[in-house]
Amino acid sequence: MRRRDAMGAVDSGGVIERDGTRPNPSVLGSLGYLAMNLPLGIAGFVAVVTLFSVGLSTAVVWVGLPVLALAVVGARLGARVERARIYAMLDTYIASPYVPLPERGRWKTRVRDVATWRDVSYFVLLLPIGVFEFTVMVTMWSLTLGLLFLPIYYRYLPEESWRVGDWDHPLIVVDSFVESLPFAALGLLLLAVALPVTKGLGRAHAYYARALLGPAPSFFGSYHAEPLPSGV
Repeated sequence: MRRRDAMGAVDSGGVIERDGTRPNPSVLGSLGYLAMNLPLGIAGFVAVVTLFSVGLSTAVVWVGLPVLALAVVGARLGARVERARIYAMLDTYIASPYVPLPERGRWKTRVRDVATWRDVSYFVLLLPIGVFEFTVMVTMWSLTLGLLFLPIYYRYLPEESWRVGDWDHPLIVVDSFVESLPFAALGLLLLAVALPVTKGLGRAHAYYARALLGPAPSFFGSYHAEPLPSGV
């Protein structure tokens, strides 16, 4: 018997056949999510590398075992939070990938579970990916909004002018409303590019996160997306 859960995953006799939805995040959700990835990437990278380095280096005297246990639990807990953040901001559901824990040997199961190490890999890679995403977002949106609203704020700059290049010998000087209009038009053009780029990066990260934080494709009868039910 096939049944569908509240998140859109199809369960057929205990085997998950479909995982979540086709990622289609909003522009604002993508922008907020991608901008957060740099600080979260730094925090995740430092935590994972520090805990595993300290734990492995001191495991021979048993002191490192609690540290390694903390690293494993922390990675899995962080991944759960990340799946929730992706669902909230990128409107993308990622099913839990973990093997059910038995009554005995829970720690051995956690360590042997491939999903645990995929969680660790996600947080290690989130740093370089977060640097790239943050750089693209900040550069693109600061330039776009700076040009788009130039007719409004140029008069509040020093000497009531916007200058490009050396202040005393600028390449471009904008000190009137009319002169600012072509730059505002350029900002509008950049806005038309920034919107799909932001949404596209958000969608790409959602697919990447699903690949690492979700169940492996072999866990599914068919790994296809379905629309998320309304009201979820």
